[in-house]
Amino acid sequence: MHENHLFKPPPENLRGATRNQLLVVRTMPDTSSPIVCSFESRRADDMCSLIVRHGGQPLSAPSMREIPIGDNPVAIQFVQDAIAGEFPVVILLTGGGTEALFEVARSQGLYDQLIEAFRQTSLIIRGPKPAAVLSKVGLKYAVRAPEPNTWRELVTAIDESGIAIDGQAVAVQEYGLPNARLYAELQTRGAIVTPVPVYRWALPEDTSLLETALRETAAGHVDILLFTSANQVSNVLTVAEQCGKLAEIRAVLENRTQVASIGPTCSEALHENGFPVHFEASPPKMGQLVRGAIEAWRSQ
Repeated sequence: MHENHLFKPPPENLRGATRNQLLVVRTMPDTSSPIVCSFESRRADDMCSLIVRHGGQPLSAPSMREIPIGDNPVAIQFVQDAIAGEFPVVILLTGGGTEALFEVARSQGLYDQLIEAFRQTSLIIRGPKPAAVLSKVGLKYAVRAPEPNTWRELVTAIDESGIAIDGQAVAVQEYGLPNARLYAELQTRGAIVTPVPVYRWALPEDTSLLETALRETAAGHVDILLFTSANQVSNVLTVAEQCGKLAEIRAVLENRTQVASIGPTCSEALHENGFPVHFEASPPKMGQLVRGAIEAWRSQ
């Protein structure tokens, strides 16, 4: 195993610790306590706590920043068109995106009209989070994709539902990167697809933690990389290229560092970008990801 003296050991009690304090690498060789790099941003502290709980040492490298699309003419136009009955089918992919659409409607004084229009719309959802958002406002969905909630399960659920999309205008609430394969599958079934972007992911304003973590990875000082979204994969690749470390990282992933994925959608993004996946969480939960990744590393 390796030694590294860049960072202090993790605090015994992580509660209230800042993310900078959570950026750690062990200072002594330890074959049972892997260095685990997390690219999680929104729940960085929770992820670091899980890593410590399962016997790892966290290297926190937030990789994303969510930017709501403020002046969003596409979303505003969607709200107006939905109220006018232009979309008999609406696909909601995330809870946050669904809430954002409702906020856009509120900003235009059209919230009540949108809710009423959605009562007459076939609402198709990808997982539990948009279901919870709809439930709060008294709306019901027509189709829900089963776990692991990827676009494949979504398309299968639509096929099995009997809802006709051939020749129908179908609006799809996007999250982050557009899902070209989902759109292609809908279009092969005759749907007229309108993407509706409501927020996007950018790099953190300060990428120094991410750059440091990627340099440590390239140097062979990291045991496990944890990915919890496909968008993280894109941002990590971008910064790795900017640092000039991508080739070295690919090399260590082949013979040393293990990659763990939260679920099929994330794994697909990793594979498409030439990254191996040594462990995939099932069900796709953070606790299962951390526990399973560390167990897989110990059993190698």
